[in-house]
Amino acid sequence: MERHFTMQWKEETLTATIHYPVVGDGGKDADHCRWPLVIICHGFIGNRMGTDRLFVKTARQLSRQGFMVIRFDYVGCGESSGEYGAQGLTDLIDQTRRVLDYGLEIDCVDPERVILLGHSLGGAVAVLTAARDKRVRSLVLWAAVANPLSDIVKIVGDRVYEQAIKSGKSDYNGFQLTSHYFESMTGQHPFQEAGRFSGDVLVIHGTADEDVPVDYCFLYQKMFWMRSLGQCDKEVIFQANHTFSSSEQTGQLLEKTTEWLHSINKRREEWNDWMI
Repeated sequence: MERHFTMQWKEETLTATIHYPVVGDGGKDADHCRWPLVIICHGFIGNRMGTDRLFVKTARQLSRQGFMVIRFDYVGCGESSGEYGAQGLTDLIDQTRRVLDYGLEIDCVDPERVILLGHSLGGAVAVLTAARDKRVRSLVLWAAVANPLSDIVKIVGDRVYEQAIKSGKSDYNGFQLTSHYFESMTGQHPFQEAGRFSGDVLVIHGTADEDVPVDYCFLYQKMFWMRSLGQCDKEVIFQANHTFSSSEQTGQLLEKTTEWLHSINKRREEWNDWMI
């Protein structure tokens, strides 16, 4: 079952869709079960559907596998109110934490199994959120941005960036990106923040990504492996672009993600059995 809803963040309205776990005849009784929660964080000027409906496909597949999934639009994107380019990176983190608030108010959500799944800039936001919010227990990063300012400037081009800094705002694909939007990314370093997160991480990237370098995948894994707690697994999908657009690449992406999520659940269950 899927349900659309809205939630308030400051003066704005965030629009979201929740996907409830599909419970088969032989499955656990939903009235006596707590489900893992996955929150999908979309990327730069994206929306909760995703390119080629990637996030819709993801949410539906994960819900069939027993996950509660929330996908939402950041302010100024999709059906949410407000202007995207007027917000800063810290605002994106705060909006993500607002969705965490909502998700953890659901009685049947397991607070020990809360996962942020971030794509592109949403991956950087997921890392920065997890570093600040201990309610996040695991991370899935798809083609994640690692240097927000330089990566976004590379996408929009120097002219757009320079105009925003000089005149206060600049148009990019119909979005008015303000100088505050760019300046808010200065000093934000997901690589450095990675060490503050102690949960398990899956990093996936495509070798044909022209927007965010595939090298980030290896660097993220290195930074996460330097921690004293938490594991990090890496998957590289051959010839996949930034949005994993072909049906074959999407299939690989969802298969690897689903398998990994089930593996960390199994690992947690085995650990609990050992402790008992």
